[in-house]
Amino acid sequence: MTSPIRLFAEFLGTLFLLATVVGSGVMAEDLAGGNVALALLGNTLATGAILTVLITIFGPLSGAHFNPAVTLAFVIRNEISRGEASIFVVVQILGGILGTWLAHAMFEIDWLQFSTHARTGPAQWLAEVVATFGLVMTILGTLRARPSAVAPMVGLYIAAAYWFTASTSFANPAVTIARSLTDTFSGIAPANVPTFIAAQFVGAALATWVFRLIDSRLSADVDLGDNP
Repeated sequence: MTSPIRLFAEFLGTLFLLATVVGSGVMAEDLAGGNVALALLGNTLATGAILTVLITIFGPLSGAHFNPAVTLAFVIRNEISRGEASIFVVVQILGGILGTWLAHAMFEIDWLQFSTHARTGPAQWLAEVVATFGLVMTILGTLRARPSAVAPMVGLYIAAAYWFTASTSFANPAVTIARSLTDTFSGIAPANVPTFIAAQFVGAALATWVFRLIDSRLSADVDLGDNP
């Protein structure tokens, strides 16, 4: 049976993540005076910082996925059941939507809106595959090398990926859905959501498969070392 505290951690963490992504986008755009690079920098710093905080707080409770693509990776690795994963995804999406609406309320803009910001095309889809692959790579690699460093590593990775990917690294289906409901700096047009989500799941699955190969190779090397 799924623990209510695990579900609440996923819900509240995703809510604060989206409140930060959307709210910092609104604030950055208001203050940047039309300088898109400066606005993106403000959005980037806030997002990387809040991820570090949220993963530190909620990691011991739920694993701090806040992301259906990350949850998929742990399903593939048999580290979470499909039933619990399904509920995780539901609360992540709900938390993300409410976080978006909370940001709207804080900045006194219409809470119900849809984005008109088109984000589409092969380059954008490839960017989302790369962004999500890198995110899952960061999580799995850091869990193996230094589990206590997952929070800062994820924050740093997302901060970097905002700038080196053409899509500005959504890398999260719950985030993508929630950002379709804001016609602000961080939005994505609803029509572009399905392909973004498909690309994100592809990236997560590829990273999980690659790390399964790496882990099996490392295990084989250890066995050879033990049995020359």
